Amino acid sequence: MEYNTGREQIVISEYGRNIQMMIRHLMDIENRRQRTEAAYFVVSVMAQMNQQVRETNDYNHKLWDHLHIIANYELDVDGPYPKPTPEMQKKRPDHVGYQKNNIRYGHYGQYIYDVVKKVKEMEDGPKKQAILVNIANQMKRDYLNWNRDTVNDLLILDDLYKISDGEITLPIDTKLMPTNEILGKVPQQQQPQQQQKKKKGGKQKNQAQAKSNNPNRPIKKN
Repeated sequence: MEYNTGREQIVISEYGRNIQMMIRHLMDIENRRQRTEAAYFVVSVMAQMNQQVRETNDYNHKLWDHLHIIANYELDVDGPYPKPTPEMQKKRPDHVGYQKNNIRYGHYGQYIYDVVKKVKEMEDGPKKQAILVNIANQMKRDYLNWNRDTVNDLLILDDLYKISDGEITLPIDTKLMPTNEILGKVPQQQQPQQQQKKKKGGKQKNQAQAKSNNPNRPIKKN
């Protein structure tokens, strides 16, 4: 009995050992045209076995690259894409780099800073005022994502003033979205109507049961 530990190691495990054996068999086909036709068939089988590859835009290109990788880059066929090389596989992608934005209130994010900068250039009026209130509400959401405790609206208004370098102010009586609404909580005093009916019905049932079990209650005669 032959165990997998004694067999050839699988190059790409997603396709399994049978696909790898089929690709190895391709290199034994001497006729180039027949070898190419067989390679197209193997790629179609690979696509059926590895469905998640279809979610990428260049999935067909990836399948042909995997075909050559499993064949150890020794397969000579007329494929639709250039044949990859081992150097391409070992090449590391360029370093993306880190953002160098130095913002004081990181929990609001760079987006809030950019929006506030744009709003500062707008003319004063109802439209600008409405946008500022929306910005303050978004800042409150961001703050609660960073700190789940209750936040004071005055703190949000003060942070907005500081982020705008003192150029934007909202009245101290500005009403922002309630914390419970942002966090998706329902105040205790606002119970659903269905629960109130259930509670009321249960109370009436208990009262009726107490009357029927009362031994001092006179029995009505027919």
